[in-house]
Parts: sequence; C-alpha cells; structure tokens
Amino acid sequence: MNDSLLAQGVQALKGLGLNYAFVLDVAERQAFVRGMFVTVQLALLTIAGSLAAGVALAAALTSGRAWLARPARAFVEVTRNTPTLVQLYCAFLVLNMLITQQLRDWGAGNNPLTPFVWVVIVVSLHKGVFHAEALRAGIEAVPATTLEAARSLGFSQRQLLVRVQLPLAVRFALPSLTNNLVDLVKMTAVASAIAVGDVTYESIMIWSQRDNVLELLLLILLWFGLLTWLVSLAGRWLEQHLRMPGDGQ
Repeated sequence: MNDSLLAQGVQALKGLGLNYAFVLDVAERQAFVRGMFVTVQLALLTIAGSLAAGVALAAALTSGRAWLARPARAFVEVTRNTPTLVQLYCAFLVLNMLITQQLRDWGAGNNPLTPFVWVVIVVSLHKGVFHAEALRAGIEAVPATTLEAARSLGFSQRQLLVRVQLPLAVRFALPSLTNNLVDLVKMTAVASAIAVGDVTYESIMIWSQRDNVLELLLLILLWFGLLTWLVSLAGRWLEQHLRMPGDGQ
C-alpha cells in the first residue's frame, strides 16, 4: 500500500516535471532517510558542543586573567576569521593524519576520531566563538550594582559567574544565540565535504546516478528549512519565557 501511494505521488510529480523516482528504490530511499537522521544528529551534537565551548570561552574572555583571556581572544579571532570548510579540511586532513601516525608509533591502535567526530568538533568550536562573543557582551551588560550585591553576600568569582553573570547573560544574548544556532544547523552541510553521510552527501550519491539534481536540492532545502525553523521557534519560546520582568515592556 505504501509503495502504491509512493508510486502515485512520483507519477503526479512527474507530471510537474519533477523526477522523484529514487524514492521507489528501497536502497536509495533508505540512504536519503538515513542522511536526514545523520543531519539531525550533527545538529543536536553541535548545538550542545558549541554552547559548551561558548560558555568556556566567554568565561575565559571575562576572567580578568591575562593568561586565560589572551589565548582565548587569539583563538576567537583566528577561528571566526577563517572559513569553516578550511578549518574542517585542516583538522581532518592534517591533525587527523598526525594523530593517526602518532598512535601507530605508540602502538596504541586505530585513531578513534571518525569524520563524523571531526565535523562535530570543528563546527562546535567554530560556532562556539560566536556564542562566546554574544555571552561576553551579555556578561558585561550585567549591572555593576547587581555584582556588588552578590559580592556583599560573599559570592566567590566562580559563584558570581555561574549564579549571577551567566544566567543574566544568557537572557541578554538569547536573540544572538538563536541566530547563531540557526546558522550552525545550516553549517552542518559541510560534513559532506569529508564524506560524512548526512543528507547532502547522500543526495550527491543519488544524483550522481540519476538526473535529478534539482529535485534533491529542493528536498535538502526543505529539510534544512524545517530544522532551522524548529530551532528558531525554540529560541523565540525561550525568549518569551526567560524574559526578565519589565525588560522590553
């Protein structure tokens, strides 16, 4: 029954000049669906990884300690001013090779860092620096009187950051963070450059066998459009529920 419905749908779209015959091939259909789920996995892992990296970098940038702030600033400047794809190639083709060679020299076995892991690391760090700048601005926007009140209660510098500055900074920075996360979801498409089986890579594999580039690109756009819309929706929900009383009203 499902195959019959698919065939009818493919035939109807063919009348519009769109060739979606690949969905009738079980292997190609499963490959495309698998690529969609890989893209979701990449998005979820890089969202978590980038936020963690952003918090760590923002804490270093606003620590007031030169030995922490200066390396963090250098990392931010280098990372945000170079293309993500170039960083991915450098990490996978250079660092990965060096790690593999070193592990062989030590007799420690195979390199556990797969292409999927490299994409998560590189994209997380790349977008993490943008989160860090947004959070840094939020931390610096916390009123001095609030900080003085917290210090008068005996808060240490770490407690001040965790309990006062970061919670307020996240609220201030939510619009920027949401925008960064929307961009991050789209950025996961670079995974196809090192043969990670995301939706883009699987689509390339399919259209290399069929003349349906336009049709698959439309599906890719729709899938990323859905994912970014969900992230944007979650961001707006958080903005409404974490809005500070009286702020913007």
